[in-house]
Amino acid sequence: MTDIPLSVLFGTLALLILFSAFFSGSETSMMAINRYRLRHLAAKNHRGAQRVQTLLERPDRLIGVILLGNNFVNTFASSIATVIAIELMGEAGIPIAASVLTIIILIFGEVTPKTLAATYPERIAFPTSLLIKPLLTLLYPLVWATNMIGNAILAFFGFPTTDKNNYRLSREELRTVVHEAEGIIPKRHQQMLLSILDLEKASVEDIMVPRHEIVGIDLDDPIDVLIEQLSNIQHTHLPLYRESIDNVFGVVHIRTVVRLFRNKELTKESLEKIARDVYFIPDGTPLNTQLLNFQHHRQQVGLVVNEYGDIQGLVTIDDILEEIVGEFNTNPAAYSLSPSVHPQDDGSYLVDGSTSIRELNRALQWHLPTTGAKTLNGLILDYLEIFPEPGTSLRLEGHAIEVVQVTNNVIKTVKVYPLLHTTTKHPTP
Repeated sequence: MTDIPLSVLFGTLALLILFSAFFSGSETSMMAINRYRLRHLAAKNHRGAQRVQTLLERPDRLIGVILLGNNFVNTFASSIATVIAIELMGEAGIPIAASVLTIIILIFGEVTPKTLAATYPERIAFPTSLLIKPLLTLLYPLVWATNMIGNAILAFFGFPTTDKNNYRLSREELRTVVHEAEGIIPKRHQQMLLSILDLEKASVEDIMVPRHEIVGIDLDDPIDVLIEQLSNIQHTHLPLYRESIDNVFGVVHIRTVVRLFRNKELTKESLEKIARDVYFIPDGTPLNTQLLNFQHHRQQVGLVVNEYGDIQGLVTIDDILEEIVGEFNTNPAAYSLSPSVHPQDDGSYLVDGSTSIRELNRALQWHLPTTGAKTLNGLILDYLEIFPEPGTSLRLEGHAIEVVQVTNNVIKTVKVYPLLHTTTKHPTP
C-alpha cells in the first residue's frame, strides 16, 4: 500500500465516506417513507415506489444488505485512514487518524445524510433503490446467511419478524391522521370523516325520536280529525296505529297521502292499503350497522323496540345521516346551532329538555357524558337523583344549569350557561 500515491488514498477515502453516506441515507429514507403514500404511488405505476415497496416487503433483507455495505465501507475507510496516518506521521498518527475519521464519518457519513433522508425520504429512497436492489441480488447468499442467524436469535427471544399488521392504522390512529390533515382536508370534511368513525360508538337509542314524541296516524280518530292532522303534518313518514303506538301495523309516506288527498280518495281504508310493513330495530344497534341495514332492507324509517318488544322510539335514515353531515336545515335563518338550542343575549342558551346529549355536545362543542342518559332531561335527573322544581340550579360538568320549566314530570326547558373554570362534576343546589 505504501507504493500508492497519497492522492489516490485520499480519493479512495473520500469515495468510501460518500458510500457510507449513501448506505446511511438509504436506510433512513426507506424506514421513514410514508407507507400509505408509497402504496398509492405504487398503484399508479410509479417505478421508484414499486422498487421501494418490493424492498420493504422483506425489511430484514433490506437492512441486511445496507448494513453489510455500510460496515464494509466504514471498515475499509478505517484501513485507508490508518495507512495515510502511518505515511504522514508514523505509528503515532494512528489514534489521531481514528479520531478524525470518526468525526468525519459521524458528520458526513451518518448525521447529515440521515437527517436529509428523514426530511425528504422519497427523494432519497427512490433513486437509491436503483442501486440497493441489484446489490441485494448480488449479495443475496451473504445477506440470506446473516438474516437466518439474526432471525433465529430474534425467534429464540420471542420476537417474530413477519408481523404483517405493523402498518395498519387503528381507529384512533386514523382519527389522529384526519386531525393532522388540517389544511389539506377542509374542516367541514374533517368533521364528517370523524363523525363516520364515531358512528359505531353511538346506537339508535342515542338519536331516536322518543316514544312519546312519535307523530303518527290513529285510525280510530274520525276522518275529519285525520284530514286536519295531515294538513298540518311536518313529517315525511307516519306510523299507522289504532289506540296507541303499541298497535302499529304500517307506515305511510306523506307524498302518497298527498296524492290520495289530491284525488279525493283519502279514507281510512285507502290509508291501510298504501301502508308499508313496519320495520323494527332492536335497541342498542350501532349506527354504522343500522345504516347498512337500512340500505340492505331498502328502508328509510324504523321503530326501535326493546328486548320485550315494547316500542321505544323511531329512527329514520336522515337521523343517521345528520350524525355525519349535521342538521338538515332548510331554513338557515331559523336557527344557527340546533332547533332545540336557542342562544340568549346574556350568552346563555335555552335548551329543550328532550334534546339529546349528542346533539347538545355537537351544537355547543361540549363534552357531556353520553354513556348513560341519552337526553338532557335524563342527565339532570341522574345527577340530582330527585325530581327538580322550576328554578333549581346545578353545576354539570362545569356548566351552570337552571331548570326553567317542568311539565308532567318532564323537564321541558333548561337554561345553560358557558363553561365555568371548575373541575366540579357533581350538582350543587
